[in-house]
Amino acid sequence: MAFKIHPTAIVDSNVRIGEGTSIWHHVHVRENASLGKNCVVGKNSYIDHQVSLGNNVKIQNNCSVYHGVTIHDGVFVGPHVCFTNDKVPRAVNPDGTLKSAQAWEVSKTTVGMGASIGAHSVILPGVSIGSWAMIGAGSVVTKNVPDYALVFGSPAKLAGYVCKCGRKLVDRCVDCGVSLRDAGAT
Repeated sequence: MAFKIHPTAIVDSNVRIGEGTSIWHHVHVRENASLGKNCVVGKNSYIDHQVSLGNNVKIQNNCSVYHGVTIHDGVFVGPHVCFTNDKVPRAVNPDGTLKSAQAWEVSKTTVGMGASIGAHSVILPGVSIGSWAMIGAGSVVTKNVPDYALVFGSPAKLAGYVCKCGRKLVDRCVDCGVSLRDAGAT
């Protein structure tokens, strides 16, 4: 099995696409992006140049994943999530002239293995989201999120820890065996 690209999608040159990956309606994948095996990129999403997606990543509809973002294996990105990459965005220079493509600094953002990001969340530049972390829907993530952390709100705040199954941890998950200690909560 190769990969699938819907006829309405635009995939620029030098894009690496892993086996089993599906790119759906009206998606734009920019040059030098890398999509791992068995990924799904939902309708109307934008994957910027040099973005890296690991294997088994699900990007739901209407997401914006901008330059500087690295998403590791098994990550879920809910509908309408926006990753930002410029800490001081301006369209113009102080003299009023239009800024060039080189007149800004990209802040790197990483999402660890197995993390989930809820619908309509905004991820600010330079943030690291830990492995198996869960971001609640509608959150604005302004700072790093630890492994297994459950965060939500605007700004997103720590509300506990979750297991690999996604359940809120009280002690130890009966299904996957992750404990609060494993999650770093002690």
